[in-house]
Order: sequence, then structure tokens, then C-alpha cells
Amino acid sequence: MISLYRPGTGILHRMPAGAKLLGLAIVALLVSLLPLGLIGTAVLLAVVSALYPLCGLGWRALALAWWRLRWLVLVLGGALWLFVSAEDAVQNTGRVVALILLAELITRTTRMGDLLDVLQRVLRPLRFIGVEPATAALAISLTIAMIPVLVGFAQQVRDAQRARGVRLGPRVALPLLVLTMKHADDVGDALAARGLAR
Repeated sequence: MISLYRPGTGILHRMPAGAKLLGLAIVALLVSLLPLGLIGTAVLLAVVSALYPLCGLGWRALALAWWRLRWLVLVLGGALWLFVSAEDAVQNTGRVVALILLAELITRTTRMGDLLDVLQRVLRPLRFIGVEPATAALAISLTIAMIPVLVGFAQQVRDAQRARGVRLGPRVALPLLVLTMKHADDVGDALAARGLAR
């Protein structure tokens, strides 16, 4: 089972999982809807980055998180810069990076069990329309946890390509897909072993 949780005593470690999920949802909504501008994007990224050392994860964890996102920044930012505009490239890439950093921050400071408990309580009213809260909660928590996992896979593939002297390009997609599918199989096996798969 996926487990990116790192024990600690920082602010986010002590904060209830429900408050963190609500905060992530609010930030995602605001970041998606509000026009940030270049200064707003820079402030957003600075605030999100500052949360890592403030929450006890340290500067090394922050540096690694940014390093894992370097290809996303280059590819997404470069494409937007090329096909749209420089300002849109900075703003939209900044939005995506900030939300990924926040998702990773939450997964590293929150136990999977705590996330599942909160999501099951929130989703309980959906039982009346035929949605099983436990299954939906598990799907959402796995989705949140998968974001930094996929970023890590992309880093592994790019590092392996560079080590073999392979030119960087779209060929990253196939091994990334293979790693992702294998990971999905492993997660499925873990769920089946716990009696959660159908």
C-alpha cells in the first residue's frame, strides 16, 4: 500500500486530517478561479514552499520536491510559453506546481488511515444515492497520494534516460506508463490482500 507519511511534530502533523483536506480543497478552488498574475504566482509558490520547513519536513524535503517537478516545469511551462504566452506559462505552471507541492505536503504529514476516516465521514451522505463511502474515500485518498508518486516515477525515468545518454523527449511516456501500470497492479494486489477489491 502507498505510504508517503513521515512522522513528525510539525504544525501540519498536529492538524486534523479534515482541516488539511478542507484547506487543500479551498486553496485548489481559489488558485483555479482567481487571476493570480505574476506577483501572485510568485507569492503563492513562496508561501507553499515555506510550509515545508515550517511544518518540520525540512529544506531537503522541499528541495527534493522541487527537483522532482523540474521536468513538469520545463515541459508544461515551455509548451505554454511557446504556444500561449510567457505570462500564462508562469501562472498556469505555477498553479499546478503549487497544488502538487501541497498534495505532497499533506500526504507526507497525514496517515492514510486518518485520510480515509475523514473522507468516509464526508462521503457518508452519498450512501443514499448508491455510493459506497468507503470505496469512494479510498479512491480519493489514493488519487491524492498518487500525485507525488507519479512525479517520482517521471524523475526515475528521466534519470535513467540521461544515464544511458538517451536524448530527452516524448519517449518518457512509455516507461512512465509501464511503471504506473505496475504500481497500479501492486496497489490492486495490496487492496485484494486486505479484502478491499471487488
